Amino acid sequence: MKGGLTELGCVACEELGELGAGKEGWLQTTPNLIFAITSQSVALANKSLLVILTWNGDEGPKIIIRPALSLEGDITAIEWLAFDQERTLALGTSQGFLLIYSSNGDLLHKQMLHPCPIIRLRVRGSSGRPVEKAASDELCIVFPAAILRIDASDLQSLLKRCLEEKAYNARFPISAKKDTQGLDDVYGKLKYQLWNVSKCGPCSDAAITGIMAPPLMEDQSRQQYYCAITVGANAAFAAFRLSEDKNKSLVGAILSKVMPATVSTITSFAKMFWWSDQTDSRPAEVKPQTFARASLLTCLKDEQRKGERLSLSPGGCLAAVTDSLGRILLIDTQALVVVKLWKGYRDASCFFLEVPLNGGMPSVDGIGYGKSKHDFCLCLAIHAPRKDVVEVGHSVSLS
Repeated sequence: MKGGLTELGCVACEELGELGAGKEGWLQTTPNLIFAITSQSVALANKSLLVILTWNGDEGPKIIIRPALSLEGDITAIEWLAFDQERTLALGTSQGFLLIYSSNGDLLHKQMLHPCPIIRLRVRGSSGRPVEKAASDELCIVFPAAILRIDASDLQSLLKRCLEEKAYNARFPISAKKDTQGLDDVYGKLKYQLWNVSKCGPCSDAAITGIMAPPLMEDQSRQQYYCAITVGANAAFAAFRLSEDKNKSLVGAILSKVMPATVSTITSFAKMFWWSDQTDSRPAEVKPQTFARASLLTCLKDEQRKGERLSLSPGGCLAAVTDSLGRILLIDTQALVVVKLWKGYRDASCFFLEVPLNGGMPSVDGIGYGKSKHDFCLCLAIHAPRKDVVEVGHSVSLS
């Protein structure tokens, strides 16, 4: 559909000079520049620097974050998280670390997840709740050969404790200095599920689309199943069934809790009596988590076709995949079939929008006032750089 442009805001400021701004075309020519956008603010980052700006231009705060990255590697992915109207920013690094910052630039959490580069962070929300109550349901983290899922309840619980601690320390700075060590022990580590999705080769992008039905002759009460879609050089797209065992045995649960503590205690006593004169300055090695079961459901293999990018609709029911032949595949993630194909879109990027039916401003992050999902129409926006156009099609034309 044809239409004009509505100005959302301005982010021109001196702080962008830290990222190489100041010359024409710097957004396209600056290497390793990544961004995350919401209706209120935008975050831009390179390998070692992060800048957070609001759409109000000079009126809003401008925050520059320089993470102390050594073992963590370079910044490779960023994404906004929303919980109960509280926004935080997640960073992924080339060494598999997840860092979460508050909107004020305070580090809330850091954890090593998997010893591989993080290539994408994705947030998926529920499509059935009112728009003004929209929040993150899960955080999906994509690696070249694996995909990881963090439940929103676990993430929200940890971030709530971190934010409360930051607020308390701001009010009582003296008590904040009593114990600056062991905060990781207080807050704990994020629980997550990890799956190997490299049966069709390494992936360039991936996403967990949502919960799917169990396979035949399996009990739903014992297992939780998710659907994941990957794109890569060996397969234009592939679909996996990811299983999550919700009811582990009592013996297994006891052993998983008691055995590590027992081994750690014995090792500590052994070092105290026999190796007390030896010191080791190396950082503690983090053991990678074992993979859960992932079953390949279907894939599209073509020697000439390579999957490049994946865009997921807010509810996860549709996915748009761009390939090296300049085609865009619209995939029904429930039936796992291609329902529409566009040709002649090389180097294109896709993005799903929820456009109000009354002609208001489109929603890029699912936040509005007094509106439900029934007041919006799902549209797919296609940016075709070689055509110098942005095309938007209604969902009724995509079926």
